[in-house]
This record gives sequence, structure tokens and C-alpha cells, in this order.
Amino acid sequence: MLGDDAELTAAVLAAQDGDETAFRTVYRSVHPRLLGYVRTLVGDPDAEDVASEAWLQIARDLERFSGDADRFRGWAARIARNRALDHIRMRGRRPAIGGDETELTGKAAESDTAGEAMEALATDGTLSLIARLPQDQAEAVVLRVVVGLDAKTAAETLGKRPGAVRTAAHRGLKRLAELLGDDPESAGILDALPPQRDPRDRAVTSASVTHLRSRTQKDV
Repeated sequence: MLGDDAELTAAVLAAQDGDETAFRTVYRSVHPRLLGYVRTLVGDPDAEDVASEAWLQIARDLERFSGDADRFRGWAARIARNRALDHIRMRGRRPAIGGDETELTGKAAESDTAGEAMEALATDGTLSLIARLPQDQAEAVVLRVVVGLDAKTAAETLGKRPGAVRTAAHRGLKRLAELLGDDPESAGILDALPPQRDPRDRAVTSASVTHLRSRTQKDV
């Protein structure tokens, strides 16, 4: 288990025992990327409110959760998705992404490749491009690249098969590369994205980063 994952797992367990400091640690670790996922679904103006509703439910149901850091991220993402879909049904449409997305950078160190990818993906232009993807592709890309879920956990969150999520993420990333290719100034953004994380390969290092345009579906 990676250091950050071990820390989050321990914090979740402590929060379940009523440790408020531990719950704040959980919130700081998970909220930035969870908020990015919510923004993919509902857009910037309503994202904070929807995310707040999700955290209220997370806090209320936390004692019933069981699992490690990865399972917690997936569980939190499912709650956030349900709150977002309720909001969309009430409003009747899915908006485009906009506004300041700097929260997606999370807690990563300056030299961390995944953190650099989050910062690159957090630009308004790239998030606007994600908003132009079909919703299944947009969700798959954000859950796998931003939230950091493996294909199985992302599939559980979306109620789909892992293969379908891999395919959607592959198609979404390919389309993003095509869209970014139309803008030479933005063409390098997706080159920094970390490989999609699966249980058998959790580590993300600089040596493991590959160019998106050379990826195949099996890499996603």
C-alpha cells in the first residue's frame, strides 16, 4: 500500500471511531478530487453545494463503511455521483464545466508526476474539453485520472463493467488528445497524465509515464 493510501486508510478508521481530526484529514485528502468529479457532472456554479451534500451523507454513513483507501474513494465517489444525479434531475440538464478548477491539484508534492498531471488537467481549457465528451467518457476519464480509481472501483461507482469503463476512458482520452491537438499551445497537457491505476500496478512514477497518443486500449 502506498504511503498516502496507508495514511488515508488509517484516517478513515480513526474517523469511524469519532476522531474529528482524522475526519478532517480524510476530507482534505479526498475532497479536492471529489469536487473535480462533481464539477464534471453539474458544472462549477453548483458543484460546491452538491459536494457539501455528499460530505454530509459521507459523515452520516461513515460508520457503515468497510474497506481501505481505494474502496473509500470509490464509496465517496458513488455518494457524490448520486447527489449530483439528483441535482441534475431537479435541474433537467447537464451543464458545461467552467470556473476556477485549481482545487483539483490536491495535496501532491511538487515533484509528484500525478500531482503535476492534476495541475495540468485543472486548467479551464482542458476541463472545458472534458465537458464536450459524452458523459460516460467524461466520467470515466475523471474517475480514473482525477479521482484515481482503478477500473474495477470506477465500474462499481458507475454501475458498469470494468471493460466498459476502460473503453470509455480510452475513447475519452483519445478524443481529448485529438481536441488538444487542434491547439498547439495545449498539446503537451495530456502527455503528463499518469497511466490508469489498477490494483496490480498502484505506483505512479516519472519513468512509468507514457505519451497518450501511443497508448492502446489495454493500457487504459
